[in-house]
Amino acid sequence: MVSILACCANGTGTSLMMGMTLDKIIRTKGYKIEKTGHCSISEGRTVAENYTIVLCPMNFVRMFSEAQEKGVKVIGLRNVMSQVEMTEKLENCGVDLRQE
Repeated sequence: MVSILACCANGTGTSLMMGMTLDKIIRTKGYKIEKTGHCSISEGRTVAENYTIVLCPMNFVRMFSEAQEKGVKVIGLRNVMSQVEMTEKLENCGVDLRQE
């Protein structure tokens, strides 16, 4: 099953809001997601390998290069609160979000 982590600079406000947007998308689209989480970039770098997808602001994508090398899909968002952008990028990341 798919798991998704939302990361921001400090791991409190923005990543929490990203997680709430993600949860709304999951419910609306009927995605089969095993777990979601949110945290700071520093924590996210240490746990990213435990997730299928990492969501973060565009300027932090390069910080997850080690996770990307291990197959984690890292999705950079221009507008981290945009449900439309997040949905589009999740649907085009190459991961089957509807798998059981």
